Amino acid sequence: MFIIAEILKALAMLVNGITTILYWLLFARIIVSWMPVDPYSSIVQFLYQVTDPILSWFRQIPLRIGAIDFSPILAFIFLYFVNRVLVTILLTIAYKFQGGM
Repeated sequence: MFIIAEILKALAMLVNGITTILYWLLFARIIVSWMPVDPYSSIVQFLYQVTDPILSWFRQIPLRIGAIDFSPILAFIFLYFVNRVLVTILLTIAYKFQGGM
C-alpha cells in the first residue's frame, strides 16, 4: 500500500506542476498579446499552441466586450479549480492508503 500512496503523491505533484506551468504560459500569452511582437516568432507560436486548446473551450462562451476578451479569466479559474480539486483528492487517497484515518 505504501507504493500506491507514493504513486498517488507523485501524481498529485505532477498535476500541480502541469497546472502551474499552464497557468504561467497562459499569463505569458496575455502579456505577449499586449505587446507588438512578431506573431510568427517561435516563442509566440509555442505559447499559442500550448494555450489555444485551453482557451478554445472558453472562447465558445461569448465573453468578449469590445476588444477585451475575458476567456483567459475563466481559464485561470478552471486551472485553479482543477489543481485544487485533483491534488486534494489524490493526496487524500494517498493518505488513506498510508493507513491514516
